[in-house]
Amino acid sequence: MNINGEIIVVEDDQDDREFLADIFESLKITNKIVFFDDSTKVVSYLSKVEVKPFLVLSDINMPKMDGYELRTIILKDDLLSKKCIPYIFLSTSKDPENIHRAFALSAHGYFKKEENFKTYQEVISNIISYWKMSQIPRLY
Repeated sequence: MNINGEIIVVEDDQDDREFLADIFESLKITNKIVFFDDSTKVVSYLSKVEVKPFLVLSDINMPKMDGYELRTIILKDDLLSKKCIPYIFLSTSKDPENIHRAFALSAHGYFKKEENFKTYQEVISNIISYWKMSQIPRLY
């Protein structure tokens, strides 16, 4: 994890991406924000040596490859595992089965997407603050 690295947002819904972009801007986040609307492109991006991300915020329900499948691929990739990238799910669902499945894949968090700007802003702010203060292996 690189606290100054990119925040990777994997979200297929345009409105949700724009909402998150507004939240990041309002919080004055200095990290580069990289949005992916196609989850199948995330692994190749993360695998680049020069990419040293801060964290991944991932939707669950996406076409082509859902967030669980993406998380599974990242976990099985030795290079990506060594990058120690926090992987956090953002979902509209609070279904206990979805939450259990996320944590069975060693998710670092599961948060509900909020419709209220201030509430969602607080969620995102807390996630970023927590991980900026967290002590984890720094491999690069």
